[in-house]
Amino acid sequence: GDLGRYHYENGKLLKKKNTFNDFLDCCQYLIDNNYTNASKQAVYGASAGGLLIGSVLNMGSTNYFNVAVARVPFVDIISTLLDETLPLTCTEWEEWGDPKDKTFYDYIKSYSPYDNVKAQNYPNVLIKAGLNDPRVSYWEPAKLCAKLRELKTDDNTILLKTEMGSGHFGSSKRYKRIKDASYEYGFILNFLGIKE
Repeated sequence: GDLGRYHYENGKLLKKKNTFNDFLDCCQYLIDNNYTNASKQAVYGASAGGLLIGSVLNMGSTNYFNVAVARVPFVDIISTLLDETLPLTCTEWEEWGDPKDKTFYDYIKSYSPYDNVKAQNYPNVLIKAGLNDPRVSYWEPAKLCAKLRELKTDDNTILLKTEMGSGHFGSSKRYKRIKDASYEYGFILNFLGIKE
């Protein structure tokens, strides 16, 4: 990253939660310095960035933002990292740790988005999946969506959109990519109350 190797090393393995706290600190900074307020702030992340969004959703997120988009989010971390038949699983251990080691299992479970959904308020959330995604299987976003809908204590929208012909990076067709981005922006702008 732009802050160097030391900063990177302090955001992985048994220090992964630093990334979530840093993210929320940035959201709070924008609020404290009157750039925005929680009702007008939106967040977005894809893949491992979707893990970030999924994790902060469970950390009192409505205090920080009103809308979240998680595109192909890596959110059922324990199940995925325990399944060595999935592509990338073994190579991901360098970033997250191997959950067959109890120390890593317990730490990963403490921030795993799916495993930490609870009865609380959540912001408006768009979760996107790709049926043909070889990196984040479509069932991870689907499971997160179902659990959020089951446990949330508010009337906010939790929407799952599964692209039937897309993989990890979305559609390879130029106009379809523009349409997909427009959908995400439309979701965000709608829940921020921006109509024009």
